[in-house]
Amino acid sequence: MALQRVLDALDLLDGWATGESVAAHLRGRGLDVVTTPVSDTTGATTFVRIIVPGSNGRRGGGSAPTTGIVGRLGGVGARPGQVGMVSDADGAVAAIATVLELAKMAERGDVLAGDVVVATHVCPDAPTQPHDPVPFMGTPVSMEIMNLHEVDASMEAVFSIDATKGNRILNRRGFAITPTVKQGWILPVAAGLVDLCEWVTGRPAAVLPLSSYDITPYGNGLYHVNSILQPAVATSAPVVGVALTAETAVPGSATGANHPVDLAEAVRFVIECAKGVGAGTLSLYDPVEFDRAVARYGTMTVLQEREPP
Repeated sequence: MALQRVLDALDLLDGWATGESVAAHLRGRGLDVVTTPVSDTTGATTFVRIIVPGSNGRRGGGSAPTTGIVGRLGGVGARPGQVGMVSDADGAVAAIATVLELAKMAERGDVLAGDVVVATHVCPDAPTQPHDPVPFMGTPVSMEIMNLHEVDASMEAVFSIDATKGNRILNRRGFAITPTVKQGWILPVAAGLVDLCEWVTGRPAAVLPLSSYDITPYGNGLYHVNSILQPAVATSAPVVGVALTAETAVPGSATGANHPVDLAEAVRFVIECAKGVGAGTLSLYDPVEFDRAVARYGTMTVLQEREPP
């Protein structure tokens, strides 16, 4: 069950976990894992990418679409300033727990139709940075580097999971989804995603509001609620944020703030989404309406560019 996988992922990522220690555990489950250590001027981390093959996945010559799941975060820890796992670790925890659950499902004969590509990174000593209303976790490497290693060209629908507790906009425990973002457009919230949210949680769906600022590249001087939609900068595929939320503003650098039940709900949600994407029963947007909007108003890809013309 998803809650057990979350507890396993929390234990796996606790302490001075490394990308290689996580990868070794996943390889022991028979999973295809690639690790990439990267250093930058502000720190170092190890990216972890896992491919879970589908019964009719493209990598095996099939036709089922590929789902991408990105565990977005600055770091699982903020040592030496903070002792223990930080709230910001939620993205990595949910991503790894999703992989563990998919592996267990496959062992029991439940294989999704499409491939699932999961990517995150493991950094136990990420920096922090000032932010209003609560401090942000910083990133050990630039956002461009993160997108390079976490956003795969094979991903045809992307779910970006990120702790989104440091705000006063959405005040509810659990998880929320964002509107779909594609090529600089903020699109309507997909009705199928609302259904899955409500079926998984048994509560009305919560939607995190976005501004155009939120879907532009980091470092442009504009306010961003957090980095949850940064994958949308690096792909033409539709992207939906899956935000772990709280009733009060919780710093990403706070310890003791990871909620297993909330994480398990997010894991179950993205797995249900991956089932639908692979089976062709779930779409993150209406392609006909999107083409009509672009034909009428033009492309919005300028919002994906760091330095607009």
